[in-house]
Amino acid sequence: MAGLTYEKAQNVLQAALRKADEIGVPSSVAVVDEGRELVAFARQTGALLASTEISISKAYTACSMQMDTGDLAAMTAPGQPLAGLETSHSRSLVAFAGGKPLFVGDQIAGAVGVAGGLVEQDDQVAAAAAAALPQV
Repeated sequence: MAGLTYEKAQNVLQAALRKADEIGVPSSVAVVDEGRELVAFARQTGALLASTEISISKAYTACSMQMDTGDLAAMTAPGQPLAGLETSHSRSLVAFAGGKPLFVGDQIAGAVGVAGGLVEQDDQVAAAAAAALPQV
């Protein structure tokens, strides 16, 4: 099992916060392990209050589905195969960008979720975070 240590989660978190600062978007960032439990979290000063729960839900969703949350939007639209997915769990699932799974090799290690900006900005921050996951 890949395992997401606290130290690795902190690398991911710090990369996300740097990217959020770089693009000028105060954000909440959540990192979950392969069991979908929160390992690291930060809410930057000025981030929307709602961004806390949304970022955690994006990370949970990305890990649960082992895919980018932005890729779920088309699949969960009315009439599509996964329509209604967002209401199928006791914990919130999110079908818009800003959540990315974290892999070590081909093993799921967890996920990162970002909220605070436009979905494109959240996705940009999440991509920077995911890229910072050490592969060792």
